[in-house]
Amino acid sequence: MITDSAPAPSESAAEAATVTSPAPEATPEAASSVADETLKAAVGIKEAVASKSHTVGSIVETLDSYRIGVGDSYVSLWGALVVVMVLVAVLVLARVGSRLAKMLFNKLTRLDATQRLLGEKLVSIAVWVIAILIGIDVLGIDLTALAFFSGAFGLAMGFGLQKTFGNLISGIILLMDRSIKPGDVIAVTDAAGNESFGQIRKIGIRAVSIITRDRKEYLIPNENLMINQVENWSYSSRHVRIQVPVGVSYKADIKQAEELMLKAADQCDRVLKDPAPTVWLDAYGDSSVNFVIHCWITDPEQGVGNVRSEVLKALWWLFKENDVEIPFPQRDINLRENEAFQELIDAMRDRPAKPENDA
Repeated sequence: MITDSAPAPSESAAEAATVTSPAPEATPEAASSVADETLKAAVGIKEAVASKSHTVGSIVETLDSYRIGVGDSYVSLWGALVVVMVLVAVLVLARVGSRLAKMLFNKLTRLDATQRLLGEKLVSIAVWVIAILIGIDVLGIDLTALAFFSGAFGLAMGFGLQKTFGNLISGIILLMDRSIKPGDVIAVTDAAGNESFGQIRKIGIRAVSIITRDRKEYLIPNENLMINQVENWSYSSRHVRIQVPVGVSYKADIKQAEELMLKAADQCDRVLKDPAPTVWLDAYGDSSVNFVIHCWITDPEQGVGNVRSEVLKALWWLFKENDVEIPFPQRDINLRENEAFQELIDAMRDRPAKPENDA
């Protein structure tokens, strides 16, 4: 019996049709959505804003519609704006946290200045690290994707920031052992032999700020204070002894000269009465008897040259009033007699005198 119905397709043909059926093409919207999901903050904020306000949601949608193709994905203007906002929020959070830590440690009166500064630096570093990690988590950045570049990047960072990290660790060590602290008066000698003298104003992450008497501010790297010789005038005590050299004539009364030197030192306001000034006879010089006045001060940050100048000026007038001679170099010239020298003397003696009225 012949029928008009078509024969049923076999199972193999159906499977072939199923296998050879083309898959739907990926649309740009799907690719962009996959790209935007890499920034969880952009997607989350977009959905939250759209659910709360239709007007603001439309603005966000408009910003999200401006996209730039990067390979197989897209970067939208809204995503870039979210990244900028997160970076600004991280910076503000870190700065506010650092300032709060500084205010907190300033109120801790039980700690000295060095301990407060050390705690402030450690808390500030911790705040910055936490803020950066929060920003990475909010942005949804997958750090494993950077594993390919981590070796070369880490090597470059190691060479580039070697001195920076060295100065950071050196600064923390200096604060921990309290070898220097803000307010100390130090003298630092570098590898070339140049000396920098002044008061420490600030110990930073990279360098120590030193102010000299002429108000110049030097920034000395922390690492230099670790490897070079440092003379700290106020490490264990703020008492500093100053030497003032003085010379008097051999004809002067030594005992009277010593009394006048002590009197001149006592007239200086910055010189301490305890320990009292002393006078040492240093040497018998070519033209004078040399003495050294030793006097003590407790404020080296105010300078030492002005103290020496004040003592010498007071001593000048005391020597004038008591007729104590301040000598100056004197030389005796001895001419050795020889034949040529004798001929010169004879020639000068035999030379006729020049008439007075001769022009």
